[in-house]
Amino acid sequence: MSIKKSLFIIIAISIIIFLTNMNTQTDVKSATSKPKVSLSTFALYDIAKHIAQDEIEISMILPLGVDTHSYEPTPKQLTKLYKSDLLVFNGASLEPWTKGFDFKNTTLDISLHVDLLEIAEDEEEGHEEHEGHGHEGHKCEAAHGVDPHYWLDIPNMIKATYKITLELMKLSPKNESIFAKNRDEYVSELKKLDKLYKEKLSTCRLKTIVVNHNAFGYLSKNYGFEVEALSGLSPEAQPSPKTMVDLIKHVNEHSVKTIFFESFVSDKAIKSIAIDANVKVDVLQPLGNITANEAQKNLTYNDIMIDNLKKISQALECK
Repeated sequence: MSIKKSLFIIIAISIIIFLTNMNTQTDVKSATSKPKVSLSTFALYDIAKHIAQDEIEISMILPLGVDTHSYEPTPKQLTKLYKSDLLVFNGASLEPWTKGFDFKNTTLDISLHVDLLEIAEDEEEGHEEHEGHGHEGHKCEAAHGVDPHYWLDIPNMIKATYKITLELMKLSPKNESIFAKNRDEYVSELKKLDKLYKEKLSTCRLKTIVVNHNAFGYLSKNYGFEVEALSGLSPEAQPSPKTMVDLIKHVNEHSVKTIFFESFVSDKAIKSIAIDANVKVDVLQPLGNITANEAQKNLTYNDIMIDNLKKISQALECK
């Protein structure tokens, strides 16, 4: 056999071995790669993270510290979402960017699987008057007549947990028993949280909390208190002078000692009221998203809800 022919055979064999190894590596990677799930809000992300743990790649769509109402993903972020095996979003008009986008894989609108709180007609008119801040999707929140902050309803969180778990099981059937166990533990914690809220808020001197953004309608309905807010469902709405005067009057007449704002929006108006009424200002977390500091502390939905409860019960002067 000539040297030239021998070299040709050696090269051919080397190419075959190389291609075989490449295919093997690709097969191994495919077999070991985890499904990817993206979720639009922190509360939904918290559910999925607790259920899936390390068995599925879970990511939150919202960057830390960004308000849920004003977020718009960039084309690059949308490209990444397009590759997700499952996209879970809040619905109820909270994410208008999902409209008209043809996602490659499964999408799940959780608002279709929970009980939504309808907005009273007079309240709806008030929201429409103040919510025109140039974002078509968020203008339609009031038009749809529902409050999108349903994750602050603990029974709704339980329903969302069951639905998300079911979808995770479809993505990774081999981990079904693990997901079921994690689901039951998570639901148990939510039921304890619901009981704690009922007990703590059962006997309070005051009946109303004052906030800059009315994200707490579900909580107030479930646990028997009321909410006075500077703006309606959108934290970006600008309050009218009359609204500010009325809130100051309410604070003074009812001896309110603390009023609340949230981390992601301007606190200028609420602090102005606090100065005029001579009361304290504190942060109440609506849990659509969390701050980088809260993430660094590994705070969960349950942790933040308990912190909210302490602040609400103190503001309402509960026994």
